[in-house]
Amino acid sequence: MSVAVGSKDSPRERSKRRWWVSYYKQKYLVLLFVPAIIYYIVFQYLPIYGIMIAFKDYRFSEGIWGSQWVGLEHFRDLFSLGSFWEVFRNTIVISFYKLIFGFPAPIILALLLNEVRHVLFKRTVQTISYMPHFLSWVVIAGLFVQFLSPSIGPINIFLQSIGLKPIYFLADPSWFRGVLVASDIWKDVGWGTIIYLAALTSINPELYEASTVDGANRIQNIFYITLPSMLPVITIMFIFAVGKIVNDDFDQIFNMYNPAVYSVGDVLSTYTYRRGMVEMEYSFATAVGLFKNVIAFVLIVMTNALAKKWNDYGLW
Repeated sequence: MSVAVGSKDSPRERSKRRWWVSYYKQKYLVLLFVPAIIYYIVFQYLPIYGIMIAFKDYRFSEGIWGSQWVGLEHFRDLFSLGSFWEVFRNTIVISFYKLIFGFPAPIILALLLNEVRHVLFKRTVQTISYMPHFLSWVVIAGLFVQFLSPSIGPINIFLQSIGLKPIYFLADPSWFRGVLVASDIWKDVGWGTIIYLAALTSINPELYEASTVDGANRIQNIFYITLPSMLPVITIMFIFAVGKIVNDDFDQIFNMYNPAVYSVGDVLSTYTYRRGMVEMEYSFATAVGLFKNVIAFVLIVMTNALAKKWNDYGLW
């Protein structure tokens, strides 16, 4: 009798029943998601309530609800300021440099490590390459300040030894962006390589054996087997990278820049920090942050659509 009743269940009900059975079997593993869920609720979703500040003349004494509505006034002020467009341009340029030079770096390193046959050497290089990821930008900025110092830095000491003038890398606008890109690659190239090395492990070794029998060399294997097999992961990482074009690295730039390079190094996050935390223009700073997040969302949606159109891979 129970079988007959169960057979009359709709496909939706049967799917729901299977879902609950699977959940019950893995209930302890599912509990591992609870800390992550709590984190995102507390630090990502609840702060959305504060977006209203961007549309109000916020006064700390009056609170968010008590402050006067001003509509789009802060956005009109934002778009009329020349200083905003300067930092917006700096943000796009620096992020574009990081995308062009930084995005391929972990892919290239992963391909090189994949071709290494000496296991100990491979693991040593991989360990050394991702160790900087665990250092804070405060520490890394201190290292670069000393390393690039015009008086005691080894690079400038070498330049002076061959008769050249020292270069003020962190105070010269023509060099500062290059230092930002180089330091970002140095810090995160090894960590990003882990993702691509994991993708390489899923490639069927028989493909390489068959191509070798057909006369293909290592370079041909990389272009015709390795890279196409990594394409789904590369596409997803590229979508994330494009979405971060306007979400610059505040920790890096704040710890490395100075007033001498504001013209090329001041970005949206540092601009928001000064206007919001230093000058206490909370509503204006929130408007800048909201504008930045809207642009990032649009870039992710557009990049995902183009990626699915070109190679059928995407986030959704």
